[in-house]
Amino acid sequence: MLSDEIAISVKNLTKKYRIFGHPGDRIKQAFTFGQVRFHREFTALQDVSFEIKKGETVGIIGRNGSGKSTLLQLICGILKPTSGTVKVNGRVFALLELGAGFNPEFTGRENVYFQGAVIGLTKEEMDERFEGIVSFADIGEFIEQPVRTYSSGMFVRLAFAVMAHVDAEILVIDEALSVGDAFFTQKCLRFLRNFQKTGTVLFVSHDTAAIVNLCQRVLWIDGGESQMLDSAKKVCEAYLTSAYSKKLSVMDETATPQYLASPEKSTRDMRLDFINQSNLRNDIEVFSFSDEYNGFGTGGAKIVRVRFLDSDHQALSWIVGGEPVCLMVEAIATTAIQKAIVGFFVKDRLGQILFGDNTHLSHISNPISVDVGERIVASFEFYMPILRKGIYMVDIAIADEIQGGNKQLEWRLDAISLNSHSTSISTGLVGIPYRKIRLWKA
Repeated sequence: MLSDEIAISVKNLTKKYRIFGHPGDRIKQAFTFGQVRFHREFTALQDVSFEIKKGETVGIIGRNGSGKSTLLQLICGILKPTSGTVKVNGRVFALLELGAGFNPEFTGRENVYFQGAVIGLTKEEMDERFEGIVSFADIGEFIEQPVRTYSSGMFVRLAFAVMAHVDAEILVIDEALSVGDAFFTQKCLRFLRNFQKTGTVLFVSHDTAAIVNLCQRVLWIDGGESQMLDSAKKVCEAYLTSAYSKKLSVMDETATPQYLASPEKSTRDMRLDFINQSNLRNDIEVFSFSDEYNGFGTGGAKIVRVRFLDSDHQALSWIVGGEPVCLMVEAIATTAIQKAIVGFFVKDRLGQILFGDNTHLSHISNPISVDVGERIVASFEFYMPILRKGIYMVDIAIADEIQGGNKQLEWRLDAISLNSHSTSISTGLVGIPYRKIRLWKA
């Protein structure tokens, strides 16, 4: 019996497929009564277990072919498991791969009523919702055309519109937000944000930023097996680390030369330069660069120092949001670098990237090459955005631009942390310093 607090329960779920080398082998297999095998088995999902509470939003990430879509189809009852159990507590609406659930020969209108009937709504109930669905989808006269004539964007518009109006308790969404224009995507996100207040969401995407933004927890699947189930930030960082590591060689720590940092000048509190003592001033505490390694890369470079500086090149222990700062990054090359690129991200506590930049565009016409043992320095001068209260982390990365992409030499996760103690932000994730805000009667 499934607890009332649990929306989805998956225990020891396994799905195997029979792969036949020739169509005729299926017939042969049927007449051998299991005595001879004319197939090989492919395990799409192996012994996966987890539970999702009611009202929780859980993401699923993994590479193509990892078993994500198979898992969703098992949860929705489209496929039957080879072994294990799936229990669902509540009305489910699934928006899976493009085309799932819609009859291509039916018109949009017919498919709307068909989807309603599938989840148990009467024609009268769908009549009451139809105008809202048409308005949400905003596909005009195409609602009367067969869906086989729809573009991928139009299809998702209609499918999402139906999902938003059928009073589902559990939504299962597979990459739906990756198709469509920005305005419709924002409309979908507003619906999801509102639905999350009471409903349960299982959300699959390759976009880790969207996963972090929407989900409390994330399940990472690789090769059909569960790799990790934890907070969105922890799992997405582990997933990205693994994804890069599979492309890169293992770091050779023995190739890293010793680096003796020059003595630091004592840091000073930038707040002392300002007369304004308002409690709304955005005081941001800067914690020192962590030399404890947390990241990934080939080891072709080692980031040795990261600092925030003022206009006199003094290291800052405090920053005031809205004021000019310089982020300086120093690294040592452990292999020859053809075209060095240094960049940074500032993330909030959930791992959402708020802002950042790199040196690629500024040096695209005059790239910097670095020999083994040489030091490279990058600086980014900008006005520090005004941050909400809370903890923020800064990722630092150095790469070598090679043909076909960038080779990540070292990517430091959470190289520096910031603590915003007070703020004047009224709305948004970050604030910017305004030159002037006025109000008058014409």
